[in-house]
Amino acid sequence: QVQLAESGGGLVQPGGSLTVSCAASGRTVNSYVMGWFRQAPGKGREFVAAIKWSGGNTYYADSVKGRFTISRDNVKNTVYLQMNSLKPEDTAVYYCAAAARVYYSDYEYSYWGQGTQVTVSS
Repeated sequence: QVQLAESGGGLVQPGGSLTVSCAASGRTVNSYVMGWFRQAPGKGREFVAAIKWSGGNTYYADSVKGRFTISRDNVKNTVYLQMNSLKPEDTAVYYCAAAARVYYSDYEYSYWGQGTQVTVSS
């Protein structure tokens, strides 16, 4: 069993930066792949980024590549999503999730956090 808790969402101006965090707990959490998804109003959940606890390999959606950075702290069991050059279209609820392998579809992820709202607006 894995428990996930996101934090760090908020309101930011276009072009600004924000970092959201995901604290993970559970006996075997380090064996999972951690992903970030987002869901805008009226839309489905969209893959944003993923990282392997072991090795730190990272994966990104084309829409965020070069602007977002996913990282993890193995001591704190926390995954971060640093978001730069934010655009209004980045506005969404951001969720972290855990899966056994790297997947780009939300239905492949077994564990989810409650989500944190990120709003990009002037």
